[in-house]
Amino acid sequence: MNEKNFITIALPKGKLFGLSAELLKKIGWTAEGLHEKSRKLIITNEAAQLKFIITKTADVPTYVEYGAADIGIIGKDVIVESGKDVYELLDLGFGKCHLMMAVPKDKKRPRLEDYAHTRVATKFPRIAESFFAAQGMQMEYIKLNGSIELAPIIGMSESIVDIVETGTTLRENNLEEIVTIMNATARLIANRVSYKLKFDRINALVNNLEKILAQENFLC
Repeated sequence: MNEKNFITIALPKGKLFGLSAELLKKIGWTAEGLHEKSRKLIITNEAAQLKFIITKTADVPTYVEYGAADIGIIGKDVIVESGKDVYELLDLGFGKCHLMMAVPKDKKRPRLEDYAHTRVATKFPRIAESFFAAQGMQMEYIKLNGSIELAPIIGMSESIVDIVETGTTLRENNLEEIVTIMNATARLIANRVSYKLKFDRINALVNNLEKILAQENFLC
């Protein structure tokens, strides 16, 4: 088979995977065994000249930037935090969430500026630092990969910056959101070189996805 004719798609494990695979299936971009629990690193549909890479969420922009994948689907928050040089093609509209700052309810301070020079725990230090710098605030950042809500409870930090969908986890841990930093949805991204070399197929993909997304309530 001619590898040059294939399109390689990076899909994230987790919440976005199912909706991403479902959306691509609507336009015939799928492969046998394409599911998140697959043990295969690469799943191929030779007839359609497609390859799928299922990877950790944070790695999708890296695979795309370095050309290991031609395109990928990932949240806007991950794109911004990664700082990778990728081409954002389409807002897919699903996976809606927002990045925010939250603090323990019983330790809430009157103004945002009152948290200057305190510690903030987050999975998103790049975004957090950019936000607080714009507010003229210097902060100490503690990078964590999971259970962010635990940090202020045990006194590791005064606040957190994290993604929120429903706010249930915050409420269960007596945390209160005090400021929204950015909104995020799933995006279709492309490697800049691939977009030029494989423009016809990738552009057709974008056009077909736009038609599907315009249908009544799909993935909304």
